[in-house]
Amino acid sequence: MTQHPDTHILDVVCANCGTTYTIRSTAASLAVEVCSNCHPAYARGSERAAAGGSRIERFNRRRALATA
Repeated sequence: MTQHPDTHILDVVCANCGTTYTIRSTAASLAVEVCSNCHPAYARGSERAAAGGSRIERFNRRRALATA
């Protein structure tokens, strides 16, 4: 019969921002360079999308620039 691997409780530290996560893993150690707190797609992605306006507003702005 196959045995399950041993699990370890790890404190993972993000190398970029220093955020610490406590996780359970089968690996003895784990290194993370970028986490969800400091990655641009997660940290500021929604702000950039909201600042750009809707698709219709962006289209109207480009149209006004093209006709001017």
